Amino acid sequence: MRYQSLLLAAVFASGLAGAETIAVDSGIAVKESDVATPARGMSMDQVANKFGAPVTKVPAIGKPPISRWEYPGFVVYFEATHVIHSVIANS
Repeated sequence: MRYQSLLLAAVFASGLAGAETIAVDSGIAVKESDVATPARGMSMDQVANKFGAPVTKVPAIGKPPISRWEYPGFVVYFEATHVIHSVIANS
């Protein structure tokens, strides 16, 4: 369980644009990536205009409302209507 907590903390705490956080046997590592993802602070409309419609939209839950849009290759997390983080899918 501690390992999963560390992984989630690293994913959400990293502000590394163009990098992918990955789990390895010895812990967590950051791998450079050339996958374009939405930047923190972009609105839903800006994301849709730049990246198109997502494959899946998962409705918001909680307070503040957190939702996610799933694209091929990455997932975008929103707080209300603005990006808080984009996560590159493992390939």
